Amino acid sequence: MRRFFVPPEAFAGDEAVLPDEVTHHLKTVLRLSVGDELLLLDGLGSLFHCRLETLGKHTATALILEHWSEQETALPVQLIQALPKGDKMELVLQKGTELGINAFSPVLSERGIPQHSDQRRSNRQQRWQKVVQEAARQCRRPILPRLDEVQPLVGVLTDCRASLRLMLWEEESLPLAAALPEAPPASAAILVGPEGGFSSGEAALARRHGFQSVRIGPRILRSETAGFAVASILQYIYGDLGPPSGG
Repeated sequence: MRRFFVPPEAFAGDEAVLPDEVTHHLKTVLRLSVGDELLLLDGLGSLFHCRLETLGKHTATALILEHWSEQETALPVQLIQALPKGDKMELVLQKGTELGINAFSPVLSERGIPQHSDQRRSNRQQRWQKVVQEAARQCRRPILPRLDEVQPLVGVLTDCRASLRLMLWEEESLPLAAALPEAPPASAAILVGPEGGFSSGEAALARRHGFQSVRIGPRILRSETAGFAVASILQYIYGDLGPPSGG
């Protein structure tokens, strides 16, 4: 069944009003018709089995036939990613969503790219949100990951409440395995630097906010791949990518 994320406010009573973008996809790309059934998700864990009732040029309505809720099974992971160059952040968002990351926090860093104008930032944020939404739809996640606005590094570090906090730093000698607890953490945060890496001052700042700097192997990974490489390891050990419990 076709799946689409729509805003929570789209649902009222036994009906859902579909936004223009979804309507266009249903009508022009999929060529669905009134009477066809689809699955709508509000991004918060609620799923709605619906039947198309109207399909206009810009809006459509659907009758809710069934409603239920689902929860995530992955370890909650916040990826704090220093902005990489070009459009590499889109790859981070896409693959991170597929791997179960539940929050993305892009940050500014000393060696990272500078901020753009307000309008360019707004357009970029909207584009990134679409990447997350499409990735979540494709991999059948019931809940949309949180995507924060770009912020200074210190603000995100101050607000981080994850029980396991890891900073990937090429100048560290402690291997990742040595920093992983035996008992599963309630949540984790992965801090990844830009192409030039974090400065020693930024690394010290992260440590003061409870982050353990680690090295993930003999090879230096790219900024856009390091985060979801470690996310994969965490999901295998503590999350839903490993063998079944008792198996």
